[in-house]
Amino acid sequence: MAIVLSGGCTTVSMGSVDALKQAVDRRADVHPTAASVAAQPYFQLQVSSHDGEAVMVLASVQGARLGWYGANGQAVFLSHGLLVKTLGLTQNLDAVLLPQVDPFAAGLQHLQQPISYTRVMDWSPGYRYGVQAQARLSPKAMENVEILGTVHHLRRIDERVRSAEAGFDVVNHYWVDPADGFIWKSRQYAAPGLSLELIQLRPYRETAP
Repeated sequence: MAIVLSGGCTTVSMGSVDALKQAVDRRADVHPTAASVAAQPYFQLQVSSHDGEAVMVLASVQGARLGWYGANGQAVFLSHGLLVKTLGLTQNLDAVLLPQVDPFAAGLQHLQQPISYTRVMDWSPGYRYGVQAQARLSPKAMENVEILGTVHHLRRIDERVRSAEAGFDVVNHYWVDPADGFIWKSRQYAAPGLSLELIQLRPYRETAP
């Protein structure tokens, strides 16, 4: 089976993806460098959890929704930098329903003061569907974030997400380019007890509103 990289118009076999890096598991040990990333012809995202690390490649672009895939069926889907779906993990985020006025689509670089909104999430296994959560985004200080030897001066945005019915109370972090809202790095909870760190190594980048 082949993965078609919509952004780069390139076809990459599962064998070559596997040769790049293993998908997230306890044995993975990923240390990408600027040279190793530049040597590959596709967009790349580093994903880390308590189970291990992976470098995933861009396999689908559907509007703002980007699908990043590992070698063994694991995948994460981002929309404007927000984690909206995962596949193949010990717990999975099946879907996220955001309000009509989506702060991520509007661009987090415009955030001047805390804002609150409601999101609805589906998790599996366990048929935990329609979980309503209250979220609050708060702008923090500018921070220097180094990625592959390059320092990016980014605004950190913290997001507290709480659901009393699910016993879910977490804080997500986003490091946002103040020029266009692009999220270079984030730490987001896919499900209770499962946090992912996402770092854009070679981003598929479009200007945010």
